[in-house]
Amino acid sequence: MQKLKLKDLDVRGKRVLMRVDFNVPMEKGHITDDSRIRAALPSIEYVLSHGGSLILMSHLGRPKAKPEKEFSLAPCAKRLSELIKKPVAMAGDCVGTEVEKMAKGLKSGEILMLENLRFHSGEEAPDKDPAFVKSLAALGDCYVNDAFGTAHRAHASTAAIAKFFPNASAMGFLIEKEVEELSPLLTNPKRPFYAIIGGAKISTKIGVIKQLLQKVDALFIGGGMVYTFLKAGGIDIGASICENTSEIESLPRDKLRLPKDLVIADRFANDAKVKTVLANENIPPGWQGMDIGPQTIQEWSKELQNAATVFWNGPLGVFEMPHFANGTHRIAECLANAKAKTIIGGGDSVAAIEQMGLQKQFAHLSTGGGASLEFLEFGHLPGIDALTNK
Repeated sequence: MQKLKLKDLDVRGKRVLMRVDFNVPMEKGHITDDSRIRAALPSIEYVLSHGGSLILMSHLGRPKAKPEKEFSLAPCAKRLSELIKKPVAMAGDCVGTEVEKMAKGLKSGEILMLENLRFHSGEEAPDKDPAFVKSLAALGDCYVNDAFGTAHRAHASTAAIAKFFPNASAMGFLIEKEVEELSPLLTNPKRPFYAIIGGAKISTKIGVIKQLLQKVDALFIGGGMVYTFLKAGGIDIGASICENTSEIESLPRDKLRLPKDLVIADRFANDAKVKTVLANENIPPGWQGMDIGPQTIQEWSKELQNAATVFWNGPLGVFEMPHFANGTHRIAECLANAKAKTIIGGGDSVAAIEQMGLQKQFAHLSTGGGASLEFLEFGHLPGIDALTNK
């Protein structure tokens, strides 16, 4: 079902209530990476240049449903103001009479940033506090969701709010682009179509792994998940990370690519003792898997050269430690120089690619790790489902 898009809304003279994802990393009140704020700029600038006023909503971090200074969105309002070279008013809360007054007083071209939505329990549990979402909705004339990173959550500001704007709930440019890039993977990817799934936990990715195995020509498994697969195959995995193996026992193996060799360490530290072992050998007690090995890098790189389409989510080793980032970095370099259209499914994979300065060499870097995986698993997301049908 086609959904209303930002360009379908007449925003002139309207107060546009826009959900953005300004959940940015911060240290001591300073933003360390503003890419999520930059990602929302096209939608923000469109509304302002088309005569609308803007009320921005976001969450930041995990406050305990009450105001906490370290989770204030004030630094985001300041950074946005620098980027668009316009003042951004900062509200003291996201609901209440003072906020309503500020919202109603907005003139065309002006912006108001609401305080962190998660300072209220009604954001994450809209059913328990329906008054919260009603108060949010009262601030605007129409609603735009441009927060792909939270579109898989059925929260007050991402889904429940849309019912207050039955004919005027639209997707922003960022969500529109995400849907445009990810949808062909579900319907008609150019083949060979390969997926690489890394990261630590198989429990959060088993659903998407099952879905992808029905669609891909090969699925490469890296990261901490490897050791759950090895244990299921009867290999001793030492002190490696592992989860319940019963979920994976029924998976078809013909399309799965597991590492042939592994880099292991005697403790979880960058300066640990290191050795390379074959994946079908038992890992000694006390040692743990940290990265894919050189033989795996070579074999995977060769196979990935043939790909027409690649989807990658999750690092292939403990990439935060330089000694165990080799697998992730070498496969990223391989894909950056390959002919395949490669889509990076958000999260740590994007962080690794940006760390290497390779982001311009990929077709699309998703702004939502969890959201991109759920979109591929289910084909839709609550935050998009809730919007007005075109």
